Amino acid sequence: MSRLCCCFGRSKVNDGAENVTKSSSTNGTKEGKLKEDAKREKQNQSLVLVEYFTSQGCKSCPSADLEFAKLGQGLAQDATGGVPIIALAYHVDYWNHLGWRDPFSSASWTLRQKAYGEKMQQDSISTPGIIVQGCAHAEGDKMESVTGLIKAAQRFPGPDVLEASYELPFRSTLRVSLTLAYKKRVEKQALDVMVAIYQNGQVTECSAGGNRGKFLSNEFVVRGLEKACSLHDWPAKKAITGQVQFGLWDGFIRAKCGLVVFLQDPSTLEIRGAERVELPESIDSMEPKEEGEESFSDALFT
Repeated sequence: MSRLCCCFGRSKVNDGAENVTKSSSTNGTKEGKLKEDAKREKQNQSLVLVEYFTSQGCKSCPSADLEFAKLGQGLAQDATGGVPIIALAYHVDYWNHLGWRDPFSSASWTLRQKAYGEKMQQDSISTPGIIVQGCAHAEGDKMESVTGLIKAAQRFPGPDVLEASYELPFRSTLRVSLTLAYKKRVEKQALDVMVAIYQNGQVTECSAGGNRGKFLSNEFVVRGLEKACSLHDWPAKKAITGQVQFGLWDGFIRAKCGLVVFLQDPSTLEIRGAERVELPESIDSMEPKEEGEESFSDALFT
Protein backbone atom coordinates (compact mmCIF):
# COMPACT_ATOMS: atom_id res chain seq x y z
CA MET A 1 0.00 0.00 0.00
CA SER A 2 1.42 3.38 -1.00
CA ARG A 3 0.27 6.48 0.83
CA LEU A 4 0.29 10.21 0.30
CA CYS A 5 -0.46 12.64 3.13
CA CYS A 6 -2.15 15.77 1.90
CA CYS A 7 -4.58 18.57 2.56
CA PHE A 8 -7.98 17.71 1.16
CA GLY A 9 -9.68 19.77 -1.52
CA ARG A 10 -12.92 19.76 -3.44
CA SER A 11 -13.23 17.27 -6.26
CA LYS A 12 -13.19 18.63 -9.78
CA VAL A 13 -14.26 17.15 -13.07
CA ASN A 14 -12.16 16.89 -16.21
CA ASP A 15 -12.45 19.69 -18.71
CA GLY A 16 -13.83 17.60 -21.57
CA ALA A 17 -12.80 18.39 -25.11
CA GLU A 18 -15.36 18.11 -27.88
CA ASN A 19 -15.80 15.39 -30.47
CA VAL A 20 -18.45 14.41 -32.97
CA THR A 21 -20.07 11.07 -33.74
CA LYS A 22 -23.56 9.81 -34.18
CA SER A 23 -25.25 6.60 -33.24
CA SER A 24 -27.73 5.08 -30.88
CA SER A 25 -26.88 4.24 -27.32
CA THR A 26 -26.88 0.46 -27.26
CA ASN A 27 -28.14 -0.51 -23.86
CA GLY A 28 -30.35 -2.79 -25.93
CA THR A 29 -33.78 -2.89 -27.48
CA LYS A 30 -36.81 -1.62 -25.61
CA GLU A 31 -38.07 -5.15 -25.00
CA GLY A 32 -34.65 -6.44 -23.95
CA LYS A 33 -34.01 -3.56 -21.55
CA LEU A 34 -37.45 -3.88 -19.95
CA LYS A 35 -36.82 -7.58 -19.34
CA GLU A 36 -33.37 -6.84 -17.91
CA ASP A 37 -34.77 -4.14 -15.60
CA ALA A 38 -37.56 -6.44 -14.42
CA LYS A 39 -35.08 -9.22 -13.70
CA ARG A 40 -32.79 -6.86 -11.76
CA GLU A 41 -35.69 -5.46 -9.73
CA LYS A 42 -36.96 -8.94 -8.90
CA GLN A 43 -33.51 -10.09 -7.78
CA ASN A 44 -32.54 -6.75 -6.18
CA GLN A 45 -29.60 -6.66 -8.57
CA SER A 46 -29.17 -2.93 -9.09
CA LEU A 47 -25.59 -2.14 -10.04
CA VAL A 48 -23.00 -1.01 -7.49
CA LEU A 49 -20.44 1.59 -8.61
CA VAL A 50 -16.88 0.72 -7.59
CA GLU A 51 -14.32 3.51 -8.13
CA TYR A 52 -10.65 2.54 -8.05
CA PHE A 53 -7.73 4.94 -7.60
CA THR A 54 -4.41 3.71 -8.94
CA SER A 55 -1.13 4.75 -10.57
CA GLN A 56 1.43 3.10 -12.82
CA GLY A 57 4.07 4.75 -10.63
CA CYS A 58 2.89 2.90 -7.51
CA LYS A 59 4.70 -0.39 -6.83
CA SER A 60 1.70 -1.78 -4.93
CA CYS A 61 -0.76 -1.23 -7.78
CA PRO A 62 -0.03 -3.72 -10.61
CA SER A 63 -1.29 -6.79 -8.74
CA ALA A 64 -4.29 -4.86 -7.38
CA ASP A 65 -5.02 -3.62 -10.93
CA LEU A 66 -5.42 -7.23 -12.07
CA GLU A 67 -7.79 -8.07 -9.20
CA PHE A 68 -9.84 -4.94 -9.89
CA ALA A 69 -10.10 -5.92 -13.56
CA LYS A 70 -11.55 -9.28 -12.52
CA LEU A 71 -14.17 -7.49 -10.42
CA GLY A 72 -15.18 -5.26 -13.32
CA GLN A 73 -15.28 -8.16 -15.77
CA GLY A 74 -17.62 -10.15 -13.52
CA LEU A 75 -15.02 -12.83 -12.78
CA ALA A 76 -15.35 -12.55 -8.99
CA GLN A 77 -19.07 -13.25 -8.59
CA ASP A 78 -18.53 -15.81 -5.84
CA ALA A 79 -16.53 -13.31 -3.79
CA THR A 80 -19.08 -10.51 -4.26
CA GLY A 81 -22.08 -12.71 -3.52
CA GLY A 82 -23.33 -12.24 -7.08
CA VAL A 83 -23.72 -8.47 -6.69
CA PRO A 84 -23.19 -6.89 -10.15
CA ILE A 85 -20.86 -3.91 -10.28
CA ILE A 86 -19.76 -1.12 -12.58
CA ALA A 87 -16.01 -0.48 -12.43
CA LEU A 88 -14.19 2.81 -13.06
CA ALA A 89 -10.42 3.28 -12.61
CA TYR A 90 -8.96 6.74 -11.99
CA HIS A 91 -5.19 7.15 -12.43
CA VAL A 92 -3.92 9.80 -10.00
CA ASP A 93 -0.92 12.02 -10.68
CA TYR A 94 0.83 12.21 -7.29
CA TRP A 95 3.35 9.45 -8.09
CA ASN A 96 4.46 10.99 -11.39
CA HIS A 97 7.52 12.61 -9.76
CA LEU A 98 9.13 9.23 -8.99
CA GLY A 99 10.53 8.69 -12.48
CA TRP A 100 7.52 7.45 -14.45
CA ARG A 101 4.64 9.62 -15.64
CA ASP A 102 1.45 7.58 -15.82
CA PRO A 103 0.02 8.30 -19.31
CA PHE A 104 -3.54 8.01 -17.96
CA SER A 105 -3.01 10.21 -14.90
CA SER A 106 -4.87 13.43 -14.19
CA ALA A 107 -4.83 16.00 -11.41
CA SER A 108 -8.64 15.90 -11.60
CA TRP A 109 -8.65 12.29 -10.42
CA THR A 110 -6.35 13.18 -7.52
CA LEU A 111 -8.82 15.92 -6.54
CA ARG A 112 -11.70 13.45 -6.77
CA GLN A 113 -9.91 11.04 -4.42
CA LYS A 114 -9.13 13.90 -2.02
CA ALA A 115 -12.80 14.91 -1.96
CA TYR A 116 -13.80 11.36 -1.01
CA GLY A 117 -11.09 11.29 1.65
CA GLU A 118 -12.36 14.54 3.13
CA LYS A 119 -15.95 13.26 3.31
CA MET A 120 -14.83 10.01 4.94
CA GLN A 121 -12.48 11.84 7.33
CA GLN A 122 -9.39 9.96 6.15
CA ASP A 123 -6.02 11.26 7.36
CA SER A 124 -4.45 10.55 3.98
CA ILE A 125 -5.21 9.15 0.56
CA SER A 126 -3.47 6.12 -0.89
CA THR A 127 -3.11 3.86 -3.88
CA PRO A 128 -4.47 1.40 -4.59
CA GLY A 129 -7.73 2.68 -3.10
CA ILE A 130 -11.37 1.68 -3.55
CA ILE A 131 -14.55 3.70 -3.05
CA VAL A 132 -17.86 1.79 -3.11
CA GLN A 133 -21.07 3.71 -3.91
CA GLY A 134 -19.30 6.96 -3.03
CA CYS A 135 -19.57 6.31 0.70
CA ALA A 136 -17.28 3.45 1.79
CA HIS A 137 -13.50 3.07 1.50
CA ALA A 138 -11.14 0.10 1.41
CA GLU A 139 -7.51 -0.46 0.49
CA GLY A 140 -7.46 -1.69 -3.08
CA ASP A 141 -5.16 -4.63 -2.38
CA LYS A 142 -7.39 -5.97 0.42
CA MET A 143 -9.92 -7.82 -1.75
CA GLU A 144 -11.75 -9.40 1.16
CA SER A 145 -12.53 -5.93 2.53
CA VAL A 146 -13.50 -4.68 -0.94
CA THR A 147 -15.91 -7.52 -1.64
CA GLY A 148 -17.37 -7.15 1.84
CA LEU A 149 -18.23 -3.52 1.10
CA ILE A 150 -19.75 -4.49 -2.24
CA LYS A 151 -22.01 -7.10 -0.64
CA ALA A 152 -23.09 -4.66 2.08
CA ALA A 153 -23.63 -1.67 -0.23
CA GLN A 154 -27.03 -0.03 -0.46
CA ARG A 155 -28.29 -0.34 -4.02
CA PHE A 156 -30.41 2.03 -6.08
CA PRO A 157 -32.08 1.74 -9.47
CA GLY A 158 -29.91 3.04 -12.28
CA PRO A 159 -31.00 5.91 -14.53
CA ASP A 160 -33.01 4.87 -17.59
CA VAL A 161 -31.21 6.17 -20.67
CA LEU A 162 -34.13 6.69 -23.03
CA GLU A 163 -32.17 8.21 -25.89
CA ALA A 164 -28.55 8.92 -26.74
CA SER A 165 -27.12 10.78 -29.72
CA TYR A 166 -23.50 11.24 -30.72
CA GLU A 167 -21.69 13.87 -32.77
CA LEU A 168 -18.13 14.71 -33.77
CA PRO A 169 -18.17 18.52 -33.83
CA PHE A 170 -14.41 18.28 -34.31
CA ARG A 171 -12.16 15.35 -35.17
CA SER A 172 -10.90 15.12 -31.59
CA THR A 173 -14.18 15.77 -29.76
CA LEU A 174 -17.08 13.47 -28.91
CA ARG A 175 -20.38 15.12 -27.99
CA VAL A 176 -22.99 12.96 -26.25
CA SER A 177 -26.58 14.11 -25.77
CA LEU A 178 -28.73 12.08 -23.37
CA THR A 179 -32.39 11.87 -22.48
CA LEU A 180 -32.95 9.92 -19.29
CA ALA A 181 -35.34 9.36 -16.41
CA TYR A 182 -35.08 8.12 -12.83
CA LYS A 183 -37.52 5.72 -11.22
CA LYS A 184 -37.56 7.58 -7.89
CA ARG A 185 -38.67 11.11 -7.10
CA VAL A 186 -35.81 13.45 -6.24
CA GLU A 187 -36.97 15.87 -3.56
CA LYS A 188 -34.82 18.10 -1.37
CA GLN A 189 -31.38 16.79 -2.24
CA ALA A 190 -30.03 17.44 -5.73
CA LEU A 191 -28.50 14.64 -7.78
CA ASP A 192 -25.89 15.34 -10.44
CA VAL A 193 -26.06 13.22 -13.59
CA MET A 194 -22.42 12.32 -14.26
CA VAL A 195 -21.08 10.70 -17.42
CA ALA A 196 -17.70 8.94 -17.57
CA ILE A 197 -15.93 7.63 -20.66
CA TYR A 198 -13.56 4.72 -20.02
CA GLN A 199 -11.07 2.66 -22.00
CA ASN A 200 -10.25 -1.05 -21.77
CA GLY A 201 -7.39 -3.27 -22.91
CA GLN A 202 -4.45 -0.97 -22.17
CA VAL A 203 -0.96 -2.47 -21.87
CA THR A 204 1.98 -0.16 -21.13
CA GLU A 205 5.68 -1.01 -21.03
CA CYS A 206 7.03 0.85 -18.00
CA SER A 207 10.63 1.96 -18.59
CA ALA A 208 11.28 3.89 -15.37
CA GLY A 209 10.17 4.27 -11.76
CA GLY A 210 9.19 1.58 -9.27
CA ASN A 211 7.62 -0.67 -11.92
CA ARG A 212 10.50 -0.40 -14.38
CA GLY A 213 10.71 -3.32 -16.79
CA LYS A 214 7.11 -4.42 -16.26
CA PHE A 215 4.26 -4.56 -18.74
CA LEU A 216 1.30 -2.97 -16.95
CA SER A 217 -2.27 -3.97 -17.81
CA ASN A 218 -5.11 -1.53 -17.11
CA GLU A 219 -8.87 -1.87 -17.60
CA PHE A 220 -11.82 0.52 -17.13
CA VAL A 221 -9.47 3.52 -17.35
CA VAL A 222 -11.45 6.76 -16.98
CA ARG A 223 -10.47 9.22 -19.73
CA GLY A 224 -13.09 11.87 -19.00
CA LEU A 225 -15.84 12.73 -16.51
CA GLU A 226 -18.49 15.41 -17.01
CA LYS A 227 -21.78 16.54 -15.48
CA ALA A 228 -24.65 16.34 -17.97
CA CYS A 229 -27.37 17.93 -15.81
CA SER A 230 -28.84 17.90 -12.29
CA LEU A 231 -32.08 16.61 -10.81
CA HIS A 232 -33.71 18.74 -8.11
CA ASP A 233 -37.31 18.44 -6.95
CA TRP A 234 -37.81 16.15 -9.93
CA PRO A 235 -40.79 13.78 -10.39
CA ALA A 236 -40.23 10.05 -10.77
CA LYS A 237 -39.89 8.83 -14.37
CA LYS A 238 -39.98 12.35 -15.83
CA ALA A 239 -37.48 12.72 -18.69
CA ILE A 240 -34.59 15.17 -18.55
CA THR A 241 -31.95 15.98 -21.16
CA GLY A 242 -28.26 16.76 -20.81
CA GLN A 243 -25.11 16.98 -22.88
CA VAL A 244 -21.40 16.31 -22.33
CA GLN A 245 -18.28 16.56 -24.47
CA PHE A 246 -15.10 14.50 -24.26
CA GLY A 247 -11.73 15.07 -25.84
CA LEU A 248 -10.61 12.01 -27.80
CA TRP A 249 -7.05 10.83 -27.44
CA ASP A 250 -4.53 9.43 -29.92
CA GLY A 251 -5.30 5.77 -30.51
CA PHE A 252 -9.00 6.05 -29.59
CA ILE A 253 -10.77 2.80 -30.50
CA ARG A 254 -14.53 2.85 -30.02
CA ALA A 255 -14.77 -0.92 -29.41
CA LYS A 256 -12.47 -0.65 -26.38
CA CYS A 257 -14.45 2.18 -24.79
CA GLY A 258 -17.78 2.71 -23.09
CA LEU A 259 -19.80 5.17 -21.03
CA VAL A 260 -21.08 5.02 -17.47
CA VAL A 261 -23.97 7.26 -16.40
CA PHE A 262 -24.38 7.65 -12.65
CA LEU A 263 -26.25 9.84 -10.18
CA GLN A 264 -24.22 11.45 -7.41
CA ASP A 265 -25.27 13.59 -4.46
CA PRO A 266 -22.95 16.64 -4.70
CA SER A 267 -23.11 17.29 -0.95
CA THR A 268 -22.45 13.77 0.38
CA LEU A 269 -20.82 12.29 -2.79
CA GLU A 270 -22.97 9.17 -2.37
CA ILE A 271 -23.92 7.32 -5.55
CA ARG A 272 -27.67 6.89 -6.12
CA GLY A 273 -27.67 4.69 -9.20
CA ALA A 274 -25.47 3.79 -12.17
CA GLU A 275 -25.86 2.34 -15.65
CA ARG A 276 -23.62 1.35 -18.57
CA VAL A 277 -24.04 2.75 -22.07
CA GLU A 278 -22.24 1.13 -24.98
CA LEU A 279 -20.74 3.27 -27.72
CA PRO A 280 -22.41 2.30 -31.02
CA GLU A 281 -20.58 0.97 -34.06
CA SER A 282 -21.77 3.90 -36.17
CA ILE A 283 -19.16 6.07 -34.44
CA ASP A 284 -16.48 4.22 -36.42
CA SER A 285 -17.74 5.64 -39.71
CA MET A 286 -18.49 9.15 -38.49
CA GLU A 287 -16.82 12.18 -39.99
CA PRO A 288 -16.46 15.52 -38.18
CA LYS A 289 -19.65 17.49 -38.57
CA GLU A 290 -19.62 20.36 -41.06
CA GLU A 291 -21.45 23.57 -40.25
CA GLY A 292 -25.16 23.09 -40.86
CA GLU A 293 -24.85 19.32 -41.24
CA GLU A 294 -27.60 17.29 -39.57
CA SER A 295 -26.69 14.93 -36.72
CA PHE A 296 -28.35 11.65 -35.82
CA SER A 297 -30.28 10.62 -32.73
CA ASP A 298 -31.54 7.07 -32.25
CA ALA A 299 -34.15 6.42 -29.58
CA LEU A 300 -33.97 3.28 -27.51
CA PHE A 301 -37.62 3.63 -26.53
CA THR A 302 -40.23 4.46 -29.13
